[in-house]
This record gives sequence, structure tokens and C-alpha cells, in this order.
Amino acid sequence: MHNARMIREDLYYVGASDRRLNLFENVYPIPMGVSYNSYLLLDEKTALLDTCDRSVEGVFMENVAHVLKGRSLDYLIVNHMEPDHGATVLAVMEKYPQAQVICTAGAAKMIGQFFDGAPLGRIRMVKEGEKLCLGKHTLAFYTAPMVHWPEVMVTYDETEGTLFSADAFGTFGALNGDLYADEDKPDFGEMRRYYANIVGKYGVQVQNLMKKAAKLDIRMICPLHGPIWRQDLDKLLGKYDLWSRWEGEEGLVIFCASIYGGTMNAMERLASMLSERGVKGVKLYDISAQDKSFLVSEAFRCKAAVLASASYNAGVFVAMEDFLHDLKAHDFKNHRVAYVENGSWAPSAAKTMKAILEGQALETVGETVTLRSAAHEKDAAALEALADALCAAMKE
Repeated sequence: MHNARMIREDLYYVGASDRRLNLFENVYPIPMGVSYNSYLLLDEKTALLDTCDRSVEGVFMENVAHVLKGRSLDYLIVNHMEPDHGATVLAVMEKYPQAQVICTAGAAKMIGQFFDGAPLGRIRMVKEGEKLCLGKHTLAFYTAPMVHWPEVMVTYDETEGTLFSADAFGTFGALNGDLYADEDKPDFGEMRRYYANIVGKYGVQVQNLMKKAAKLDIRMICPLHGPIWRQDLDKLLGKYDLWSRWEGEEGLVIFCASIYGGTMNAMERLASMLSERGVKGVKLYDISAQDKSFLVSEAFRCKAAVLASASYNAGVFVAMEDFLHDLKAHDFKNHRVAYVENGSWAPSAAKTMKAILEGQALETVGETVTLRSAAHEKDAAALEALADALCAAMKE
């Protein structure tokens, strides 16, 4: 049974959701599933904007056929060739042999790489600003390299002010009947987790895309994951502007890597000190018990972070080491960071943490607090001083 949805009289949602997949890209937990969005535009000429993951190929192809109702497909527009969107490109080309593929040169090369025997002669490669007239609708193509693959472009419907934004403005989570973000409270937490982990490293490239978008009269955004945005676009763009400049939204987060509980006990005390000083919304995480994708998202959200870890093998505890390398891989910067270390005979965590994050444009807050085996009352003064420094940093 088809599940195509009308967006406008001539624009349809033909994508599908996957609730069985446990790990997106085989690494990021998606307890609420994920949607694979595709859109079909009917005019004098018909245009399908992106395909879907192979896991939902059946319902996707049924959706397309239902909306076409026997009409031919004239164009397949490929904004992004990653397999969660491009895995069924060849299937569409085979079912609709008259359809011309519209994509960047980079995407054309990838089609040849992904599919042996693909009819590459049916591909029309477009460059920045090129346009395609379907009749009433005129589509303009804008390149978006490294958001988050090099071949990416976005498509703008000049007639209706609709931006088909590829992976930009997407989010984790399957669609649950509602097609639009304003039909339910937007889950900016999952959108941030998606951005930080999937796109986060490429903030400069996102800023470049947003500069292009600022010149367009955008009235609706149709991403490749998650709901369609037709209201509150300023709020959405504002979030992306903050994230792509690695600028925190709110709050203070304590990331703690504790082995036997001594370091965590100290961080519980620090969290209380911060609350007593009026710092609202402090979050304390045992990073050994939390998937890194959620931690990376929280790092992007916060205005200041405390990195607290036990020493381990003359370095830093492995959970913290993995987390910091993940942060660095996403080019985490422009935040305030404080350090707490614990060591029974040779504390080494702070030195190692700083070395991993060297060059990341992070502002250090306060003095490093060094614990010996466990937190004692003699350590209270150092923790109080750190709480004061963090409180002052948050007020700034």
C-alpha cells in the first residue's frame, strides 16, 4: 500500500521511514528510527528529487508510481549520492528509462562507482546556479560541497520558494504521521545530535551554504531526513547558524570519566556548587555509560564544559580519550573548557586531555583541579574556585 502525501497540489512526499534500523551509518543509535525523504514534482515535466535507502525501496517505488499515475518520469534530481538517499538511483533509472538524471559532476562519478553498468549517458551534470524549467516551476541548483559529502547540491524551486536541502536541516527520527515540523514540537535535541555527528565538522561549509540561502526567498524547506519546515524558519536557521559556528546555545555540561567513583563524587559536589551559585541547567554525564553521539551533541549545545577524568596508563581514561578524539574529529572549538584530573600516584589526565584538544581554539576556564585517589575536604577549596570561575564564565 502506498503512503504518498500531498504537500501542494503539484508536490508530493514519496519517501518512507525505517523503524527497524538500530544504528544509522552503523554507528549512531536511532531509537526512534529515521526517515528517508524523497519528493515528486508534477508539472509539464515531472521531477523526482532524490531516492531512498534500499531498506524502504518497495514502498518508495510504490509511492512514486502511485503519484505518477502512469505519467512518465522526466527527471531524477540527485542532490546527494550517499546510499541512504542514492541506493535506489539505478532502480529508478531502470524503471523509468526515459528519465534524465540531473546532478553534479561529483555525483555522476559516484553513480558510476556505486552501480556497475549504470547508463551514464543519461546524466546531465549541472553547475552552480544552473536552472531547469519544468513548465510552471523553475528549479535552480546550488552546490553545497562537504555538507557533508563533496558532491552535494541543493535544489531551489524559484516558483514556490521551496528549498530541497539535501542533508542540511535534517534530523534523526522516523515520521509518525505528521509531515511538518509545526504539527508537533520540533525535537531540536535529535536535530542537534544529527547535525553535530553527521555534519558538525563542516561548519565552514554550512556557513557558505547559509550565505547562499540568505539570498533566496525560502518559504519551505524539504530536507532528506525528518519533517518539512514551513513555519519558524528563522528559528531553524538560527540553530544552524550557532551550530555551524561551534557557538554554544545554553547551559554547562560536566563530562566525567570515573573508574571507581572518586572522580564522579567530586563532580557531583561541583555540580552542587554550581547550582548554589545560580548556574541553571547543569548536566552531569558518566561518559562510560552514554553513547558518544549524545555526548558530542551536548558538547555542541553547551556554553561551557568540564572535562573530568581519571588517569590511566600514564594518560587519560579510555572513555574520555575516545570522546575527546571524537570531539576533535568534529572540529569542536569556540567553547570554554575546564579540566579536572584524578590520579593515585601520577596524575596525567589533564595533560593528556589538553594535548588531544591542542589547536582547537578552546578557552580554558580556571585552574586545573587535581585529585589524589578520591575527593577529600581539602579539595573543596579548589573545587569552589573552579565553580567561581565557571560561574563568571557563564555570566559573560
